[in-house]
Amino acid sequence: MTKADIIEAVQATLRLSKTECAELVESVFETVKSTLASGEDVKITGFGNFMVRSKAARRGRNPRTGEEITIQARKILTFKPSLILRQYVAGKGRKIS
Repeated sequence: MTKADIIEAVQATLRLSKTECAELVESVFETVKSTLASGEDVKITGFGNFMVRSKAARRGRNPRTGEEITIQARKILTFKPSLILRQYVAGKGRKIS
């Protein structure tokens, strides 16, 4: 599913113009991105949690040369689906509306 598909689904549900739906979807995505960029978690009830984690620097090995290298510290984005979403995907939950 693409962003365009999401916009069309929102348009079909809300019966707004395509431009308004595109602005709405883009606004939601921008809010999520800026919140994650600031280091905060995003928790969407019934869907899941987006979390920013810090990974410490560690030793690694270049697979091509076998040379030992240091992998720099970095931040990564993780997603943990809610129990409701996991059950829905598995076909055991009720339809999310």
